[in-house]
Amino acid sequence: MITYPLPSLSLEQAKELQFRIVDLTTRYFDGYEVLSEGDLGVVKGKNKPSYTRKVERVLADLFQTEDATLVRGAGTGAIRWGLTSILKGDGKLLVHSAPVYPTTQVTLDTMRVKPLRADFNNQEDIVRVLDQNPDVTAVLIQLTRQKPDDRYRCNEVIRTIRSIRPSVQILTDDNYAVLKVPNIGAQCGADLSSFSCFKLLGPAGVGALAGKGSLIRAISDCNYSGGSQVQGYEAMAVLRGLIYAPMALAVQAQVGEELVQRLCSGEIPEVKNAFLANAQSKVLLVEFWDEIADRVLEFTAKNGAAAYPVGCESKFEFVPMIYRISGTFRRQDPSLEKRMIRINPMRGGAETVMRILKKSLQEVKNER
Repeated sequence: MITYPLPSLSLEQAKELQFRIVDLTTRYFDGYEVLSEGDLGVVKGKNKPSYTRKVERVLADLFQTEDATLVRGAGTGAIRWGLTSILKGDGKLLVHSAPVYPTTQVTLDTMRVKPLRADFNNQEDIVRVLDQNPDVTAVLIQLTRQKPDDRYRCNEVIRTIRSIRPSVQILTDDNYAVLKVPNIGAQCGADLSSFSCFKLLGPAGVGALAGKGSLIRAISDCNYSGGSQVQGYEAMAVLRGLIYAPMALAVQAQVGEELVQRLCSGEIPEVKNAFLANAQSKVLLVEFWDEIADRVLEFTAKNGAAAYPVGCESKFEFVPMIYRISGTFRRQDPSLEKRMIRINPMRGGAETVMRILKKSLQEVKNER
């Protein structure tokens, strides 16, 4: 199997990103405010907590967009509000010809959207579908991979779409990519980027959108009630997570690269192959010679690995997660589930992952 993982930020790049977030914070908060939990309610003139609005301005400046907003529902909620803002009337939505992320599919089903598909790996196919469907008014692009052989680059897909249909509105699903890659969708020309703050060491249930000011205002106007607001203390938790996420994610990527090298060198004989892939977070995919994936996973959980995701890279997931491959990958090739697992080292080191994997494989062998 050949995969095309997104390039990760280096430790030096992550450090500079951390410094930039801190610098932006000092431009919006004074030295007393940064030590506060934040305010509550719908402040007059802002219709939201003032601390929430300040964090949104930090996000907009960080990603070089006109505006940003925090929403409820984590990444799923952000995508849902993004689609609501760009899909109008009888306009059609264009997506990649691959399995749609399950929670996004729920949103499309709820909105009764039947998307058109084009192979984003093939610019000619994008042009063909747009030429044949003048009623396409919106596009959803997922930055991370939906199937193993995906290799498209977000900026190139956006450039191709704009060359054919300049007025089309583009939403990117930036989950699992934010603060890991040099640019998110809005920085590549999309109208809106959507992502989960929960996946960036922030609070559970908070998502974000960054992009065109008119679309952000429309989303904010739909969330005018007090109960819909992301409160000030939640926004401050988002900000604190953002500050620490870049370095943590860069170290995680470095550990993943070390694991690939060690596993591909034959350190564990039961492993046939290992490679990095964005499935959906950037993880290590490990393929065994035999169909033992389910048994291995039973023992890795007993040996200390996280048995299932909470938010996939949330603040709660600090031990390595060793888990079945993603749903979109399983739908692409169901046979992979029997012989392949995915590993995300999270905050752990390569030695911890290798120890858990070796011990679990020995226990599987002892069963026979």
